[in-house]
Amino acid sequence: MAQKDSQDKKFATRIISEKYTKKDIHGAISLPIYRNAAFEFPDSESIAAAFQYKEEIASHTYTRITNPSVENLERKIKAASGADNVMMVASGMAAISNTFFTLAYAGSNIVTSPHLFGNTFSFFKFTLAAFGVEVRFVNTDNLEEIAAAIDENTCAFFCELITNPHLEVADLPEISKILRLRNIPMIVDTTIVPWCGFDARKAGVDIEVVSTTKYVSGGATSIGGAILDYGTFNWAHSKRLANVTRTETMSQFSFKLKREIARNIGAAMDPDTAYQQALGMETLQLRFEKMSETAYQLALFLSEQDKIVKVGYTKLESSQYKQISDKLFTGNPGAMLTFSLGSREACFKFMDRLQIIRRATNLFDNKTLIIHPESTIYGSFSPEIKKIMGIEDNLMRLSVGLEDIDDLQSDILQALSQ
Repeated sequence: MAQKDSQDKKFATRIISEKYTKKDIHGAISLPIYRNAAFEFPDSESIAAAFQYKEEIASHTYTRITNPSVENLERKIKAASGADNVMMVASGMAAISNTFFTLAYAGSNIVTSPHLFGNTFSFFKFTLAAFGVEVRFVNTDNLEEIAAAIDENTCAFFCELITNPHLEVADLPEISKILRLRNIPMIVDTTIVPWCGFDARKAGVDIEVVSTTKYVSGGATSIGGAILDYGTFNWAHSKRLANVTRTETMSQFSFKLKREIARNIGAAMDPDTAYQQALGMETLQLRFEKMSETAYQLALFLSEQDKIVKVGYTKLESSQYKQISDKLFTGNPGAMLTFSLGSREACFKFMDRLQIIRRATNLFDNKTLIIHPESTIYGSFSPEIKKIMGIEDNLMRLSVGLEDIDDLQSDILQALSQ
């Protein structure tokens, strides 16, 4: 029987059956953790060939550059996503910053939504500004506004797949049509829905950034990030990358990222983290489907509670993004939902009464977590910036875990009833 191509296999099988580049000498079925910093070579010619990329199968030279444990995780994510290239980094924010250090330049601009995760907003608005990069905030629901914001110095369009915590969903296929006509790459943070629930390539995404701390890590075991290059953009149209080398295995973007930016910034993923997250990848689909089904059922349950002002989950009939959400996502759109009470004070009292649900930041832990975004994630921003970002002070964010739904509902009811 002919061997199936990787992309012909089902999602979980692709991840679990992904082979190592070199066979483990002991036949270990989980690649061991390579904690070492450097790698020995048999002779001078071999180490020179490795540093000059003249090998058929690339050797590892130094863990800040590549590492067998990290490479194993990259291959699993590549198998899961269908991306042409994957680069692991130390965190989700490292994925975003490394991506834009690769693309942006003094005098360039980024078109994006103001409704972003707090540190992403801060990175665009304040960190990149010091290097002469402009951020142009637009309403991503308005295609004409996106088109009008683009000019000859636009280096990328960026958005979150589902905004955190606003729960807005941009119509990526329609936005992609505009960007293709203007030769602008689409960069999307897809942390909220993993690859088993969303096909980034089909939606028109060119570069995908992910916080692997979330679903991939397998229960918040570790911090990490991934940058995925789908090989769909012609970088000859990029002022920053037009003259960068392209190889058989890497686009100009991946070449610049891997050979220069990531090395010089040094936000490398730790081998122990890579080992934990490679194991997490093997159960990702099971956890995602369980968590997101519970999230949907909880969203329906919360919608029936009189003391709750509104509930946010993009599969609900009440969501203005339901149609786009149904178009983009397979099954339920992730394990994050929001709900509002009458006031900031009511939110604090409710949270303090919870007994099973934990008061903590992070998303997609095995445990259900709740946070009040306005006073925590966005707590250091001025009232003016919070208004621009659309942060409401009576909104709570719930990250649904693996507990039994009956227990979660009981915990919510007792906290509401007191």
